Amino acid sequence: MDILDSIINFIKDWYWVLFAIIYIGVVVAILSENRNPSKSIAYLLVLALLPGLGLIVFYFFGRDYRKARLLSYKGQKEEPLLLNFWEQSQQRFREILQFLEKKYGDLAYPAQLLYNLRTGVLTTRNQVKLLINGEEKFPEFFKAMEGAKHHIHLEYYIFTYDEVGKKAVGILSKKAREGIEVRVIIDGLGSFGSKRWIAKLRTSGAEVAEFLPVKFGLGSKTNYRNHRKILVVDGSIGFVGGINLDDRYLNNGKHTLYWRDTSLKLFGEVVRVLQHQFLMSWRFASGKEFAISREYFDGELVPLASVPTIVVASGPDSPRPYCMEVILSSIYQAEEQILITNPYFIPSEPILIALEMAASRGVDVQMLLPGKSDSFIVKRASETYFEPLLESGVKIHLYQRGFVHAKTLVVDEQLSIVGTVNLDNRSFYINFEIAAVTYEEELAKELNDQFKEDLKYCKTLTLEEWYLRSWTNRMVSSACRLFSPLL
Repeated sequence: MDILDSIINFIKDWYWVLFAIIYIGVVVAILSENRNPSKSIAYLLVLALLPGLGLIVFYFFGRDYRKARLLSYKGQKEEPLLLNFWEQSQQRFREILQFLEKKYGDLAYPAQLLYNLRTGVLTTRNQVKLLINGEEKFPEFFKAMEGAKHHIHLEYYIFTYDEVGKKAVGILSKKAREGIEVRVIIDGLGSFGSKRWIAKLRTSGAEVAEFLPVKFGLGSKTNYRNHRKILVVDGSIGFVGGINLDDRYLNNGKHTLYWRDTSLKLFGEVVRVLQHQFLMSWRFASGKEFAISREYFDGELVPLASVPTIVVASGPDSPRPYCMEVILSSIYQAEEQILITNPYFIPSEPILIALEMAASRGVDVQMLLPGKSDSFIVKRASETYFEPLLESGVKIHLYQRGFVHAKTLVVDEQLSIVGTVNLDNRSFYINFEIAAVTYEEELAKELNDQFKEDLKYCKTLTLEEWYLRSWTNRMVSSACRLFSPLL
């Protein structure tokens, strides 16, 4: 006991030395990584203002070794596949781009950007169907899975075992028992605590992989999340958008907050691109060598429409923030109107400048953002960006009916972007994200009409009333903004 008491007394007297050494080591690590200065300052503030807790935050979310270690396997496996596919199809890509440039002029630049970076494949033989909220998505979603004849590939950030999740598990289990190949990727954090239904799926013959499971140890990977929402059925039907597998999106009265969201149902060549993205994620998440054979890409094509569509995908393994760059390119090419709906608006400096410049040169820039949010800090931090936008002429509408979770952008009633990408640092640099970039007047018009419908439930801000905000509100928002590089 004397020895134990001595050890305890020693720790009581000298714990601060160990604490100081750890703090100095963390500060050195932050500075030596030469990351974005605002992000470095934010982490240093967290460490200074929240002793102890700051170390925990940095441990789970601050370590930036992703390209050197964590995701090297994923990138190494994907690159040869992409390059081979690119070399085989390059001539056709050029021809499609030439067609796009003739029809849409400078709006073709986002597609041209992805082509030049060899990260996006422009497809034309497609049909696209707009789905508003879970009420429209889930019936189509379940019908597509029930009709599967060869395979079902599902990749979702949140997969909740509620009414929606139970129905999905039931269909997936049934199809797996029938001999249909079923593969499911869930995010290790977004779908944390899913062991019960995972076991049920695996028992039926389905394969399930967790993308970067959350483990409390030296190899913690909490920060890098798979935020994508993808379904591919038989290589011919696909879904992409912001709607997770959760009852909240059904607005069936079980939840007090109304959820407004958007998804796309895709047919045709673009589904093959979604398939490619899924299979690359599957190789990484499952840790298995997987032969990407033609049977996953020979799904029936719809010959009745020609809707040019390109998929943009990015993540912490990307050499550049492709999703942000496509959004930036779209904003810069706008001549008449930009309509943005997004739930989390903590923009990077390039996005903020692009929006201000667009409004200043006469483009009608309108943003529909949450009046009610599921994150107090994000909402208040977001408010600090409103003033310069309002001063530039950007119209800001705050949705009051419930929580707007849709992530859409429409430019000049011709180009549409629908996907999982929030307008924040996390989506641009940290999460794995995906979106469909579509050139079609009909889809753009539908999204524009939905924007007008959503405006009925919005409060439109004026610069005058924004100037009159109380000092307390300004200080709270400004304090929250200090953490914006980490959100």
